[in-house]
Amino acid sequence: MNNDKYVSPLSERYASKEMQYIFSPDMKFTTWRKLWIALAETEKELGLKDTEGNPRITDEMIDELKSHIDDINYEVAKEREKLVRHDVMSHVYAYGQQCPKAAGIIHLGATSCYVGDNTDIIIMREALYLVRKKLLNVINELTKFALNYKDLPTIAFTHFQPAQPTTVGKRATLWLHDFYMDLEDVDYMISQLKLLGSKGTTGTQASFFELFDGDHEACRKADKMIAEKMGFKECFPVSGQTYTRKVDSRVLNVLSGIAQTAHKFSNDIRLLQHLKQVEEPFEKNQIGSSAMAYKRNPMRSERIASLANYVMCDALNPALVASTQWFERTLDDSANKRLSVPEGFLAIDGILDLCLNVVDGLVVYEKVIYKKFMEEIPFMATENIMMDAVKAGGNRQELHEKIRTYSMEAGANVKREGKENNLLELIAADPAFNMTIDELKALMQPERYVGRAPQQTEEFINEIIRPLLDENKDVLGLTAEINV
Repeated sequence: MNNDKYVSPLSERYASKEMQYIFSPDMKFTTWRKLWIALAETEKELGLKDTEGNPRITDEMIDELKSHIDDINYEVAKEREKLVRHDVMSHVYAYGQQCPKAAGIIHLGATSCYVGDNTDIIIMREALYLVRKKLLNVINELTKFALNYKDLPTIAFTHFQPAQPTTVGKRATLWLHDFYMDLEDVDYMISQLKLLGSKGTTGTQASFFELFDGDHEACRKADKMIAEKMGFKECFPVSGQTYTRKVDSRVLNVLSGIAQTAHKFSNDIRLLQHLKQVEEPFEKNQIGSSAMAYKRNPMRSERIASLANYVMCDALNPALVASTQWFERTLDDSANKRLSVPEGFLAIDGILDLCLNVVDGLVVYEKVIYKKFMEEIPFMATENIMMDAVKAGGNRQELHEKIRTYSMEAGANVKREGKENNLLELIAADPAFNMTIDELKALMQPERYVGRAPQQTEEFINEIIRPLLDENKDVLGLTAEINV
C-alpha cells in the first residue's frame, strides 16, 4: 500500500466493499462498454445502412465488442488521454484497439454524455438499491428491538425534561418510523430514474436523425430500445446534452433525509448512554479514552452523527450545480459531480452499516431505567392522585394548589438538598387527600402511566412494518462489520 498519497477516509474507514465497487472504475467503464454495445445493437436492429445500402453494423462487430466488456485496457486509455485530453474518446480509442473490426462504429452518433450521463444514472440506481437493502435491515433490527421492549416503561422526555412516561419499545418506533419514511423516499426516487438515452449534442437527436435519413420514428425507438437493453423502462422525454442536474439534487436530498434520521437516532442513543439507560455495543478490548480508562464513549453513534453532518452538507453541492447550469450544457458540473455524488453514497453506506451495528448490539439497563422512573413517577402520578381524592369528596381546585405546592417542595428537596423525592410522604401527611402512604405507593406501578404505548408499538409494526419486511425477506439478515 502506498502511504505517500491522500486516501479518502470514506473508502479506507467507512464505506463497504459493495458500495465502493459501485463507484469503482471497473463498474464505470464496463458500463460504458455495455452502453456502446446497446447503441450498436439498437442501430443494427433499426436497420442502419451504409452509403451503399448495406448493413452498417454486423453481428460479428457486436460479438467482438461483447468479448471485451470486462478486460479494459486502462493503460492504453490513460496514455491516449494524456494526448487528447478527453476521457470518453480515449476509451473509445482503447476499446477500438481491442476490437479492430468494430472500431469504426463504437460511439456512432453519440456524444460524451451518452456514456457519461447514462452511466451515472445506472450507477446511482445500483447505489440506491444497496441503500434500500441496508435500510430494510436497519428497519428489521429496530423492529425486533421495539417489540422486545414494547412493555418496558421509561420516563419520556420533552425538552430533555422528564415527561409523561412511554416505553422503550415505543420510543424505538419513532426512530423506526423515520427510517420507514426514508425507505419510501428511496423507493420513489428509484421509480423516477430514467436514462438519458441517445439525445445527442444538444438534446435534439440531430446526429441520429441524420444517421437514420430523417426517420423520426427510428430516433424515437432508439431511446426506448437502449433503455430496455440497460434495464430501464424509458428515457427522459426531453433533455439538453445532459439529463437535468435536478436528478442528482433529488437523489442527494434522499440521502440527506436518511442522514437526518440517523443523526437523530444517534443523538438519542448518546443521551441515553449518558443517562446509563441504553448503550451502544462496546467490545471487550475497546478503549474509550486514551486518558480516562473507565470511559465507554459512544464512538459509533458519534461517527454516525459526524458522517450525517457531512451528507446533509453534501446535498447542497448538486443543488448549486442544478441551479447554475447554462442552457443545453456547461461543464462546470463535472468536477463537482465526481465528488459529491459518490461520496454522498459512500458516507450514507457507512452510516447505515453503523446504524445496523448499533441497533443489533444495543444494551438496555432495565434497573437503571426503573430507578429513574421511580424517582420521577410521583410527579407524573399527581393527576391520578388528585382525581382519586376528588372522587372521595375533595375540592379539585384546593387539591390542585396543594399538589403544586408539595411538588415544588419535593423538587427543592431533590435539587437543592440532594435528598430523595418525598412528594408521596407530603401528600400522605395532608388529611385533605385522605390517602395513606401505602395507598399512594400502590399507585406507583409504571405500567399504569404509559397509555397505549405497547399497543401503538404492536399496531404500527403489525400493520405497516411487518408487511414491508415480509415482502422483502429475501434481503434481510445482513450483519454489519465496521472497519475501525
